[in-house]
Amino acid sequence: MKIATWNVNSIRVRLPRLVAWLQQHEPDVLCLQETKTVDEQFPFAELQAAGYHVEHWGQKTYNGVALLSKQPGSDITRGFAADGNPVATEQARCIAGTFGGVRVVSVYVPNGSEVGSDKYTYKLAWLAELATWLQGQQKSWPQLVLCGDMNVAPTDADVHDPQAWHEQVLCTTAERNAFATVTAGMTDLIRLHQPQAGLVTWWDYRGLSFFKNLGLRIDHIYGTSPLEAQCTAAVVDRAQRKGEQPSDHAPVIVELQA
Repeated sequence: MKIATWNVNSIRVRLPRLVAWLQQHEPDVLCLQETKTVDEQFPFAELQAAGYHVEHWGQKTYNGVALLSKQPGSDITRGFAADGNPVATEQARCIAGTFGGVRVVSVYVPNGSEVGSDKYTYKLAWLAELATWLQGQQKSWPQLVLCGDMNVAPTDADVHDPQAWHEQVLCTTAERNAFATVTAGMTDLIRLHQPQAGLVTWWDYRGLSFFKNLGLRIDHIYGTSPLEAQCTAAVVDRAQRKGEQPSDHAPVIVELQA
C-alpha cells in the first residue's frame, strides 16, 4: 500500500499538478491538506475521472482536508471530538478513513502564528485533543497511519538553521512536547528510511528559500508499531516544489507491504 500526504495550498490552483502527480505515482491513499474550498466547489469530478474516490471536509478560504483513494474507504470521520470539545470540530482540519484494514488520519495542524498569541494557545489545545482522540483510535485500529502538515519540526535535525528558529513558532519546546504526546507509540516512517539532516518538506516562497534549501520538515507520516516492519520505503518528492505555481510543501510518500 502506497500512502502519501501533501499540503496543496489551494486545490483549485494546484489541480493540474495534482492530477498529473496522481497519474505518475498512483498512491493507494493520498491525504490532502489546505484545500481552501468548501465542498460545493471541490473538484470531485476531476479527481474521480483520475480514478480516485474522494472524501473532503472543506472550509471557505482556509484549512480543508481530504482523502483520495483507489478503493472506497469505510468509517469516514470528520473532526475528532471525543469529549465534545469544540476545538476539535470548529475548523476543517482532520479527516480519517479505513483502507484495507489500515486507519489513515489526515490532519492540518494549526500554524500557531506567533508564540504567546491566541492562535498559539489554540494550537497547543488542538494537539492535546488530537492526542486523546488518537489513543482511542488505536484501540479500535491497531494499524494506524497519521499523515499531514503538522506544523511542527520535531527536532533540530528538521530545521535548516536551528539557532535562528530556536523557540520560534513551529520549533518551540511546548509544540515539540505536544507533538511527542500525539505521536507517542508511533514511528516516524520517513526517518525510518531518511535519517539524514537537511531533509525538508516546506520552503517559504520568499528569498529563494527553496533553491537554498532553507526550510523545515513539518509534513510527516507516522505509523503504529505493527506498520513499522511493513514500511519498505519513504520519499519526499522534492521535484513537486519546482516549476510553475507549486505548493510551498512537497508531497511525502511511504510504502507498506503486508
